[in-house]
Amino acid sequence: MRNNINHLDYFNLESNLDPDTLLVRDAVRDWVDKAVRPNLEKVAESKKVPDNWFKEMAELGCFGPSLSEEHGGLGMSDLAYGLIMQELERGDSGVRSMASVQGALVMYPISIFGSPEQQSKYLKKLSLGNTIGCFGLTEPNHGSNPGGMETSLVKDGANYKLNGTKMWITNAPVADISIIWAKDTEGKVYGIILELSKKGVSVETIENKWSMRTSLTGTIYLDDVIIEPGEILPGARGLKAALKCLNKARYGIAWGVIGAAQDCYETARKYALERTQFGKPLAAFQLVQKKLAEMLTKITQAQALVFQLGYLSDSGLVTNGQISMAKRANVEMALDVARISRQILGAMGITQDYPIMRHIMNLETVITYEGTHDIHLLVTGQEITGISAFT
Repeated sequence: MRNNINHLDYFNLESNLDPDTLLVRDAVRDWVDKAVRPNLEKVAESKKVPDNWFKEMAELGCFGPSLSEEHGGLGMSDLAYGLIMQELERGDSGVRSMASVQGALVMYPISIFGSPEQQSKYLKKLSLGNTIGCFGLTEPNHGSNPGGMETSLVKDGANYKLNGTKMWITNAPVADISIIWAKDTEGKVYGIILELSKKGVSVETIENKWSMRTSLTGTIYLDDVIIEPGEILPGARGLKAALKCLNKARYGIAWGVIGAAQDCYETARKYALERTQFGKPLAAFQLVQKKLAEMLTKITQAQALVFQLGYLSDSGLVTNGQISMAKRANVEMALDVARISRQILGAMGITQDYPIMRHIMNLETVITYEGTHDIHLLVTGQEITGISAFT
């Protein structure tokens, strides 16, 4: 029988990782264990995110780690980026969301769509956490149908006027800039770097969330905001540009939720070994062992999926449908594992003494954001049939 089983990597998938990747992964894991986890329940209850978390994540290289060093990243692989997201979400989905928005949805579009001047102005500050960003695509009337966006960008002399509303925007209440997506009078979609301090911009925090309480979410109101040509991302034309950014974030989610599942599984396994019923630990009962073995099987399958996804991404071969499949399957897996873990803990599983219910509430959001559970089936479905079923 094998000794010293690594329950976080049961099939030893990390055995081929390079030392630099392991070093960064371990540093993020250590930060989450020492700085984040001890405070999570208090933060989730109070909804007051510590100011130092952004700075400390920046110091660890959590923002855009797979971007080039020139663009503020670490020049690491997408596989390494995924492992970092996994470690952050082993703490909390909201913490991972803070980082993935900053890196995948703000730094990434500036890196691939921005002018050299825009890249020079923003990327280093974003990577250091000196500037915080958010991504404004979703609107009150348009979630799964971003093509129906009503936010408008209308020519006004040498400049433009921006009007509209963006809703459910992670980081918005504390952000300095936002990547805003809007349509011109001909229906063409543009990406814009918007300074949120500009006249005509107001941000309202969305309160009373049961889920993702360790990250701040807001609504951005845009009223005749003057946009200069230099604030428009020159390479961001069409909805495909916005969706390319979402794919980067969805990739990170597919990895991240494994961390949440690991935390729930480990909590349940430890509890089952310590909790005694009928004169023996819960872990000695066949049905409990069945639950634990099935949970670890689900986690390991999800890990195998994202490791291959990472290799495909680093080779430039990954497709939209593959990313959607991984995001959808792994979020569903994490929710299943969290719910089974809660059952093993019984009534104790709903208390703040354990992280499981917090993970469950977070994952109920993750299963519908960055593309709902059903929409991702249609992304994969379109890829394998060549037929769009969105309309």
